[in-house]
Amino acid sequence: MPLIPFETVVPIDDEMKTAYLNYSMSVIVGRALPDVRDGLKPVQRRVLFAMQEMGVRSGGPYRKSARIVGDVIGKYHPHGDVAVYDTAVRLVQPFTLRYPLIDGQGNFGSVDGDAPAAMRYTEIRLEALSEEMMAELEEETVEFAPNYDESLQEPRVLPARLPLLLLNGSAGIAVGMATNIPPHNITEIIDGLLALIDNPDLSVDDLLAIVHGPDFPTGGLIMGRSGIESALRTGRGSIVMRGVAEIEESTRADRMAIIIREIPYQVNKARLIERIAELVREGALEGIADIRDESDRDGMRVVIDLKRDANPPVVLNRLYAQTPLQTSFGYNFVALVNQRPMILSLREALVHFLSFRQDVVTRRTLFRLRKARERFHILEGLKRAIDLMDQIIALIRSSASPDAARTGLVEQFAFSEIQARAILDMRLQRLTALERDKIDAEYEEVRLLIRGLEDILGSRSRLMAVIREEFTALRENYGDARRTRIVPEDGEISIESMIPNDPCYITLTYQGYIKRVSHDAYPTQRRGGKGRSGVALKEDDAVIITLTPTAHETILFFTDIGKVYRVKAHEIPEVQRTARGKPVRGFLPLAPEEKVTRMLNVASFEGDRSLVFVTVNGIIKRTALSAYSSIRQSGIIALTLREGDRLAQVLVADADSHVLVATRRGMAILFPIHEVTEQGRTASGVRAIRLREDDRVADAEIVTETDPVAVVTEKGYGKRLDVAKFRHQHRGGMGLKISRGAEKIGAVVSLVKAGDTDDLTIITSKGVTNRVQANELRTMGRSAQGVIVMRLADDDTIVSAVVSPPRDVEGEQESG
Repeated sequence: MPLIPFETVVPIDDEMKTAYLNYSMSVIVGRALPDVRDGLKPVQRRVLFAMQEMGVRSGGPYRKSARIVGDVIGKYHPHGDVAVYDTAVRLVQPFTLRYPLIDGQGNFGSVDGDAPAAMRYTEIRLEALSEEMMAELEEETVEFAPNYDESLQEPRVLPARLPLLLLNGSAGIAVGMATNIPPHNITEIIDGLLALIDNPDLSVDDLLAIVHGPDFPTGGLIMGRSGIESALRTGRGSIVMRGVAEIEESTRADRMAIIIREIPYQVNKARLIERIAELVREGALEGIADIRDESDRDGMRVVIDLKRDANPPVVLNRLYAQTPLQTSFGYNFVALVNQRPMILSLREALVHFLSFRQDVVTRRTLFRLRKARERFHILEGLKRAIDLMDQIIALIRSSASPDAARTGLVEQFAFSEIQARAILDMRLQRLTALERDKIDAEYEEVRLLIRGLEDILGSRSRLMAVIREEFTALRENYGDARRTRIVPEDGEISIESMIPNDPCYITLTYQGYIKRVSHDAYPTQRRGGKGRSGVALKEDDAVIITLTPTAHETILFFTDIGKVYRVKAHEIPEVQRTARGKPVRGFLPLAPEEKVTRMLNVASFEGDRSLVFVTVNGIIKRTALSAYSSIRQSGIIALTLREGDRLAQVLVADADSHVLVATRRGMAILFPIHEVTEQGRTASGVRAIRLREDDRVADAEIVTETDPVAVVTEKGYGKRLDVAKFRHQHRGGMGLKISRGAEKIGAVVSLVKAGDTDDLTIITSKGVTNRVQANELRTMGRSAQGVIVMRLADDDTIVSAVVSPPRDVEGEQESG
């Protein structure tokens, strides 16, 4: 075996580095990344150029895709036919490109991910916009290079009149880098170019006021401007996209439906529907009864029928959170600049394209000037020849051959070779007076053309004016309105923006059923009414908690083991007045034996307010409200409950507030909240009131000295007390008597602030609800029994009374 000369031996690591670098640069430059000038990858450019060369124009007949693919492969792109056809298909699809470059006839796929028909069935031709991209190819505006076998020439770049890279975007994975550029609106991009022409020092902020952001072919929404601005300024960012959905009445009785009309860019509609159905089957998405696709040639329409008790805005919000109906676009603007990959901002991309257009228009002007001068030279000869026509005819008749005649014209009359040839080619009909006038007119026209072209080349302002005029004309011909709407950050669509912030009732029963009822469901009645049936309860169940929040407030759920959970009020399904509700375990991840014992509605966690906990055993704890602003889904510790104790009430207090604590046996104590030092979440608290052995705390309220307080007992009696007449005591005392005659009126169950304009909503253990005007409860002394506020059935008792905003009064109604 012959020895290999040492000079030819290369270390394998060096060879691998060199080979890999060569390969990576080949992929980067020759396959994966677009050119910043025409916005195309090589295979896309070759498809369009081949169609141009074949004469498959926008106004002409379609050609079989297979014929085009074969031509591209045979002449310019010696790779697989599938890759070339896939490229052509992508250039046809209106849901892929904002401005398709090829006009297709046949099946080219769909937004559902359907595959296109085979290339032997489909037909294509160029779009008018593509012809604009290649209109100046014959005017020496760009460099050409040999094709793969050096038998033909192909352009290195197309003389694009518009920045396709921004109009249609691009996506590709190279070696060690990738690009992902979204499409933009043609009108906005042209306006941005015009602004840069008028003011080359245009700031990024001014440019962003013109180019608002991506404009996707599938429409949809872009949520917020922060992601857009970061992407357009730096070339990188994340843009949140959201489909367009509306809530309408369903064709099915007493139901609502969500109609999806637009989906985010590059989302497969069929897979979106499958994902929704999968989540419903798994129980991860509640409230959906049926889903069907009613899309047709008139547009997209996906109908999601909801269950009767579903909250449509909540279901829609969960669709956004759990499905591709909301997704993000990773903006990564990488393109080739002078055959080198670069990350570009919007301004840099426009400046590079504007520089390219200046070069193209300059080269085009030079080409036209050369052609005009050549024509002017010929016209000069023709004008002289007409004046000397008799002598020239005599010379021609006497010449032995065309060559001799041409030589005679050059030597005897001082014509150039080009002029002599043109004279010999001239037809006799041009000797008429009319034809002579045409030559004179064309002579003057070409002379002015030359002057104009020279003016363009001699003045940058004139050159930019030409480019400006061309951009304006393109905007007139191809400009259109945005399809994708951008929702500013201060108006982003959120669940709250979809739901009126109306007051409502939220009740929880002993058996753990929770429901939300419209505030309108319980009209105000006169004192002593029997109320309305508010819930169909089982015999062993009873309402234990009632809140009157607004739909946007946060509901905190406190359990018997001292944990707290949070849910937005609107996330609790709104149901009919008589409905039982949903198990609270469907909303909260409670442990098997864990039970909700108190609830609290909070409008805001900001400020220096405190959360005040009062237990049935007379313990009070105060913790900063902000400590509960971030509660994870699995809940957090709210306080440490001592053995045998449970929560009686949770309140929100300011630093200068007073707390009034009442017991079931009619004792109450009033003291300033600052006597309770703030503690951490896991603390157990200090003594609020000293209880007799058979007494327990019934309720508590945060008050000021001017607040009237309503006291309601379990047998339907109530009165109002003047807090100003309470003697202030220190925390830990036994308090003062506020209710007497427990055998007749029953134990105290509620203590609430109730002004003259407020309503009291009273709920019984059987679920009967009554609203009375608070001013019908007279202000009485501490020892008074009070008046009847609600007549009860023999086996019913009042369990709760809460303050509600006032409503119109109606007459007394029977329960149910």
